[in-house]
Amino acid sequence: MFAPNDGHAKFDVGNMLATFGELEPAIDLMRQALATEPLRANWYAWLANYLAGLNRLDEAERAARKAIELQPGATGFHVELTAIEVLRGNAQAALDAAQQESPGAFQDIALAYARQIEGDQSAADAARKTLIEKGANGWAHQIAQVYALRNDARATFEWLDRAWSNRDAGIALLLHDPFILRYKDDPRFAAFCRKVGLPVPGEAGGHQT
Repeated sequence: MFAPNDGHAKFDVGNMLATFGELEPAIDLMRQALATEPLRANWYAWLANYLAGLNRLDEAERAARKAIELQPGATGFHVELTAIEVLRGNAQAALDAAQQESPGAFQDIALAYARQIEGDQSAADAARKTLIEKGANGWAHQIAQVYALRNDARATFEWLDRAWSNRDAGIALLLHDPFILRYKDDPRFAAFCRKVGLPVPGEAGGHQT
């Protein structure tokens, strides 16, 4: 049982549930947490991430925009908005959101996402190359996402393995990552889940993603 106003505990447990693919209860706990701590911009960003993992994109957009409204100068929130527009297939909106991200690593990530669906192969290649050159050690999970958007399964799993070797915190996002989950039926996805200690979607005891 949680103390009625213990938003931090609800956030922490919700985050743990999401890591193991239990998104519905994670969303419920996050909403409860925000009811007690309504000014936590980063919690809205996490909520957007969970909702996007269930393809509830309109709700995810509202949560992402609330995070931006509460903390307009924060880094990373426009990455969430970019990802939502990528999932919608809206290349121009994705690019617009990416360009609103503060210059630096987060903008490089957002631009790499957006460019993959833009239809300009040279721009997509350049954005991917920039991300690898600047962040091969720290952003392996995001590079795997970019390769997933490029429908390159081999490179996706190679970069996921690199992320695991680097103990990249992005591994915790795996079971609510809609870019990577396009490969959830690939045997390499199940093998990777087992390797990193996450449940395999669809297996007995695993979450149905």
